[in-house]
Amino acid sequence: MPDKIKILLVDDDEDDYIITRDIIDDIPARNYRIDWTPSFSEALELIAQRRHDIYLVDYRLGAHDGLELITRALETGCTAPFILLTGQSDRETDEKAMRLGASDYLVKGTISPNELERSIRYSIEHAKSLEEIQKLNTELEQRVEDRTHELAEAIKKLEKSNRSLQEAQREIRKALQKEKELHELKSRFVTIASHEFRTPLSTVLSSASLIGKYKTTEDDDKRQKHVDRIKSAVSNLTSILNDFLSISRIEEGKIYNVPTSFNLEVFCLEVTDEMQGFVKQGQQIQYQHFGSQKTINLDKQLLKNILLNLLSNASKYSAEGKTIFFTTEIAENKIQIKVKDEGIGIPDADKAHLFDPFFRAQNVTNIQGTGLGLNIVKRYVDIMGGTLSYESELDQGTTFIINFPHAPNL
Repeated sequence: MPDKIKILLVDDDEDDYIITRDIIDDIPARNYRIDWTPSFSEALELIAQRRHDIYLVDYRLGAHDGLELITRALETGCTAPFILLTGQSDRETDEKAMRLGASDYLVKGTISPNELERSIRYSIEHAKSLEEIQKLNTELEQRVEDRTHELAEAIKKLEKSNRSLQEAQREIRKALQKEKELHELKSRFVTIASHEFRTPLSTVLSSASLIGKYKTTEDDDKRQKHVDRIKSAVSNLTSILNDFLSISRIEEGKIYNVPTSFNLEVFCLEVTDEMQGFVKQGQQIQYQHFGSQKTINLDKQLLKNILLNLLSNASKYSAEGKTIFFTTEIAENKIQIKVKDEGIGIPDADKAHLFDPFFRAQNVTNIQGTGLGLNIVKRYVDIMGGTLSYESELDQGTTFIINFPHAPNL
């Protein structure tokens, strides 16, 4: 049996404590332990001890209020989630609670066991995701510290080897530039990760809460709508995590090129069939292979990741009903792959930074994404010994062209 979830209820009304305890007792297959304190100051002391997994906080606490308690607890470094309880539905209080750091907002007197269980579960999962982001941030800070140490070592080596002042200045500037880039990378990572995680998690939380309110057969369509929203949000989260994990593995040198021999046309038809179910309504992927030669020797998994990313981008940045053109050709000394869309294109001012990590063109800010996809594709192509180029006109579409060396006798 999993460990009990430890709950602290902060409420100056003992009757409300008894009601909340009874609701928790009615949760099916419950595995909770609830503690209670009516005191604002005692609540801060208990929170500082970090003995609870989640806090239920009443909005009214005598001379204080729940928002003040949440604010002061977070200032002391508390990472466990808070759920604010109030006697009446108030959108302004709800929004203020979320801005201050509360995970959810529930109205006393209307809380069901299932609704409370769902709110507790999703609040804890949300807190774990944010904690993971902070962990990644700490790792990036460590890398910055390591880079600074490398800089100090570089300076020592320069002094020992009696290099010229001009050469020493070049090395120092290079190391400082690397450190600056790493700082910028860390800042962009934290900003994008926090934003991209918060949006789908909020969607999951709100839809999960609303599903519980639709209880009749007539509400099936409404329930299904929120189920679909949850599935979409989870898919987005998975995509974001995969991008971050891919970048991490590349940085750590854990991506290897392992070529195998396979039929390129059959492989691309399988990828096309897999992607067709994920494109926008009315979009079609048209695949064509040119030439009679079809056998190649490349890393199959890396190539699949590259193609899925490019085809996904072609769909994402094109309107419904558009066609995505996907072609392959094996010439005497090269393998060429093209993915062409009829989408929004790339502004000229953004082309120089297209493959930079976390970079997003100015005309895609309203489309969800981390800005990592093309950077990952470029680095995978480099690992496989190929080249990646593109042609693009604003509002006319974009074509990505990949060339790999090919030995005809393989």
